[in-house]
Amino acid sequence: MKVGVLTALFAQQTLQQALDYIAQAGGEAVEIGTGNYPGSPHIDLDGLLADGGKRKAWLGELESRNLTLSALSCHGNPLHPNKRYAQANHDIHRKTVQLAQKLGVERVIGFSGCPGDSDRARFPNWVTCPWPPDFSELVAWQWREKVIPYWKEEAAYARRHRVKLCFEMHPGFVVYTPETLLRLREACGENVGANFDPSHLFWQGIDPVAAIRELRDCIFHVHAKDCKVDEINTSRNGVLDTKSYTDELHRSWIFRTVGYGHSYQVWKDMVSNLRMVGYDWVLSIEHEDSLMSQNEGMQKAIAFLKQVVIKEAPGEAYWA
Repeated sequence: MKVGVLTALFAQQTLQQALDYIAQAGGEAVEIGTGNYPGSPHIDLDGLLADGGKRKAWLGELESRNLTLSALSCHGNPLHPNKRYAQANHDIHRKTVQLAQKLGVERVIGFSGCPGDSDRARFPNWVTCPWPPDFSELVAWQWREKVIPYWKEEAAYARRHRVKLCFEMHPGFVVYTPETLLRLREACGENVGANFDPSHLFWQGIDPVAAIRELRDCIFHVHAKDCKVDEINTSRNGVLDTKSYTDELHRSWIFRTVGYGHSYQVWKDMVSNLRMVGYDWVLSIEHEDSLMSQNEGMQKAIAFLKQVVIKEAPGEAYWA
């Protein structure tokens, strides 16, 4: 298992500067955003699609620093009821799948998206309860008319390009739990799986180890990001919280650098269980800790994960 970094953290730096920093800090892999929510400061999507020489030179920047490309990311909402916005997200998703094949990387990470409540809607509508009955009817309509038809076609497109679709289970979108991830996989095919990010599970009350055992070989990629649930605030208001992420004192939970939300033992248990279900790829650090600088957050995350992940020697058993 390797320790990697999602380079969106270094959006203000050039690709070369970001790669130098990651390699010097002990990172072994990188995940590159191609557009939509992560942005694409480190990749020219159209340019690399069109020019094999540019692709070779771009990959050479990683190879010269002994960095593995773990995945391409294009987190967006191609199911958005705003058709222009949805189309823009869709176009980047399709181009990312095409480029992944050309670069020889088989994982594309994204969100499942969320439709509105009708074809005339202006905004997505994420349903979290079954009653009044309007909500149950809406969820059924969303999956039947929007979610499954769209992703069934995109999963087939990805298969033709030898790509796995790695969905981040994220509240606000239709796939946000193991159950909803498996529902999409069953409907669309076995190249649909998870980008496993425990930070979004912790605050929902989901045990990441239980989720790992539920998903098993459906886990295609992993984000290393932590979350701290504030027991004082949740005792008053529960975990559903729309306050700004920067209002740390009053929020029910906040994202933290790994180790600042949960202990070594929790992360060791996750890594051990990932290995037991067959995952042996990259733990990709996604820094969204508003209490730490980018530099401090990444340095501490790499050091922490290096302690959690023990490399398997040839012919020996792996223990975490």
